[in-house]
Amino acid sequence: MKTVALLGNPNSGKTTLFNGLTGSNQKIGNWPGVTVDKKEGKLKFNNEEYNIVDLPGTYSLGAYSEDEIVARDFLLNGNPDVVISVIDATNLERNLYLLTQLMETGSNVIIALNMMDEAEKKLMKIDVKKLSDSLGIPVIPMVASKETGLDKLKEQIEKSSKSNSKPNSLNMYSEDLQKEINDLTEKLSNLDTNYPSEWLAIKALEGDKKVLDILSFEKNLSRETYKHIVELSETYELGMIDSRYDFIRSIVNSSVKKPDEAVVTLTDKVDKIITNKYLGIPIFAAIMFVIFQLTFKIGEELLGDTTGEFIGYLGEKVAGLLGNLNAPEWLMALVQEGFFEGVGTVLAFVPIIMVLYFFLGLLEDSGYMARAAYVMDGVMRSIGLHGKTFIPMIIGFGCTVPAVMATRTLDNKKDRMIAILINPFMSCGAKVPIYLAFTAAFFPKNGGVVMFALYAIGIIVALIMGKIFSSTIFKGEESHFIMELPPYRAPILKYVIRDMWDKVSSFIKRAGTTIFSVIVILWILAHLPGDVEAYSQESILGMIGTFIAPIFKPAGFGTWQAAVSLFAGIPAKEVVVATLGMVYAGVNEGSELVGALQQHFTPLTALSFLIMTLLYTPCAAALGAIKQETGSVKWMLFVAVYTFVIGLVAATLVFQIGTLLGF
Repeated sequence: MKTVALLGNPNSGKTTLFNGLTGSNQKIGNWPGVTVDKKEGKLKFNNEEYNIVDLPGTYSLGAYSEDEIVARDFLLNGNPDVVISVIDATNLERNLYLLTQLMETGSNVIIALNMMDEAEKKLMKIDVKKLSDSLGIPVIPMVASKETGLDKLKEQIEKSSKSNSKPNSLNMYSEDLQKEINDLTEKLSNLDTNYPSEWLAIKALEGDKKVLDILSFEKNLSRETYKHIVELSETYELGMIDSRYDFIRSIVNSSVKKPDEAVVTLTDKVDKIITNKYLGIPIFAAIMFVIFQLTFKIGEELLGDTTGEFIGYLGEKVAGLLGNLNAPEWLMALVQEGFFEGVGTVLAFVPIIMVLYFFLGLLEDSGYMARAAYVMDGVMRSIGLHGKTFIPMIIGFGCTVPAVMATRTLDNKKDRMIAILINPFMSCGAKVPIYLAFTAAFFPKNGGVVMFALYAIGIIVALIMGKIFSSTIFKGEESHFIMELPPYRAPILKYVIRDMWDKVSSFIKRAGTTIFSVIVILWILAHLPGDVEAYSQESILGMIGTFIAPIFKPAGFGTWQAAVSLFAGIPAKEVVVATLGMVYAGVNEGSELVGALQQHFTPLTALSFLIMTLLYTPCAAALGAIKQETGSVKWMLFVAVYTFVIGLVAATLVFQIGTLLGF
């Protein structure tokens, strides 16, 4: 099977093109040894099948981030048959810089010149044939969001994969520079590496840190030669970069005609309001508030009750079936109490989570989320960070694991470490069922307000802790915030729905695996030893809960059931609701969770419990990601402990202050 790689700048439409080529034939994992997402899919065309690999979005093939290293290592060592360079037609100069680096790897390249419709709106006229002739590479004009040009791209993939042609030399460099490249290539030709010697020579002269590190350990390279290479890199680094841009400008000037005055687009007009210094943050808050209100209106009022009733109906049918089969009582109890009262409680909230992910997907696909990071730049700078640090926090609204992984795109260690340490305070999707259960029980008319408040509190606590970390543990090392704002686009519904389903299906899979496994263990503990009443304080589960419950007494929920549910939530946050559903169903003879919560909590203790679940120790998967990203067990344990303390202190303050005020 031929392998086709997609490479492009962030916001160039690469993911949209990947979706268009592969349809639903996709899978996501991690690259071997790293946490960068690996997206692969299959393209079937003219009785041929191609493996499409979506490389991480990057602005260059340097060695400044894990994304860049993964992309270039795959290009050099993964031996793709074809590489599609996805280029934003409205930003040719910036996008062509990555292309020049790609061509130097010797890859078989096709240019997918995307967003031609946006270029037309800006009155840009691109001579596609001239651009192709100048670069010596086939160029396919496209609008990936509308699948315009997709068939021609598939035809070119088929043609290029059979020809296996390599790009011509671009003659970008001056005679002096080219002579240095040739001389250095000859000196490096006998090295025992997996990289082409000419590419090593070019990257060494650019001052590429990883390449210089590789050369420093090379046995066939003398110390004198290595020192000379370092001196050359210091001399020619800027000259190499300038030569590239001079070449790119000559290409653009000869093949692109732009209007004398820049065209003011709809994006420009909207951004004057959306990214306004004073209006930006209130608009962001208002948008999120509306999303939570709509989530509750649509998800809970229209869909939530139906799902809950269906799960209850299904539970009765399964219980009846097991009874007819004369199944043992313990199995019937496990299925009813463990699965339907436990896991089923979590699954009942799937419609609301689907609606939430759908609306967040619309924001992401429209281009607004990049603006959210931009408008937060001022706030983030006040705590010693910058707006780009807010991007992992936004991703944390979905799941903490990819949010922690997303910190790899940050430029320095300070920003990266602080972003990792504060990300667990974001309200991930796994916490949502807990919020929904308690708002349904105590704040049914103000669910959207409570949800918005919890998300806002999480952000505020994260910012406060970010300021503390920036002023104490991680002083110094400032970085600059450079971020591209993509044009506003109408969200592509099928891609939004696909992304929503990916997240929801992952949620459902966790319910059927991790959550059910934990619930089975808790159910067994709740029924042991056999001579005591199940779900009683004398059961093993009750004794464990009784032992740890005093920790939570100052916060107002010092019962063994609440204590057990919180600790059970460390493997997966959804287990908190599943555990409460199981233990209270066992005690109250199958009563619904909402009614059981109303019997064992008050509005004040419910609020303090919500604050605890918002802020305390992240799930085991998130802790694992933190360990992998930081390379340290100590930082993982630090996060586990300090977030627990923050959550407990905050919950205690809410309960104690609320009690003093008479609530």
